[in-house]
Amino acid sequence: MRTLLAGIALGAAIISTSAIAQDAGGMQQDMTRQQAQQRADQMFQRFDANHDGVITRDEAQAAAAQFGGRGQRMIDRIFGSAQSITLKQFEAQSLARFDAMDLNHDGTVTSAERDQARAQMRAQRGGNPPAGHPERG
Repeated sequence: MRTLLAGIALGAAIISTSAIAQDAGGMQQDMTRQQAQQRADQMFQRFDANHDGVITRDEAQAAAAQFGGRGQRMIDRIFGSAQSITLKQFEAQSLARFDAMDLNHDGTVTSAERDQARAQMRAQRGGNPPAGHPERG
C-alpha cells in the first residue's frame, strides 16, 4: 500500500512539475490575453505555498529550484529587488509581458509574434541568448 501511495504521489509531482515547467518556459501556442491571465493566476497559486495571497521570494525559489538557472532568472525577473509579490502585481507583470509580445495589439499572441519579440529582446541584449538557453531557430 505504501508503494502504491508513493507511486501516486510521485506521478502527481511529475505532472505538476511538467505543468510548471511549461508555464516557466513561456507560452507555446497562440494565446489570448484572457488565457494569459488565467495562466498567471494558476502559476501564482502553485507558487503560493501557504496560500496567503502573497508569494515570497523564498516560496518562489523553493518552487523554481527544480528548473536550475532558468528558474532563478524567472524569479529575478518577477521579483526584482522585492521580497514578495501579490497576485495583482504578478498578473500585472504577466499581462505587461503579454502586451509587449502582442505586436499587432489584437489581443492574441501568435507564435510568429512571440518569435519576433524574442528576436527583438536578443537584439537588445546584444544578440546573445541567456547562459544555458539554446538559440531557438
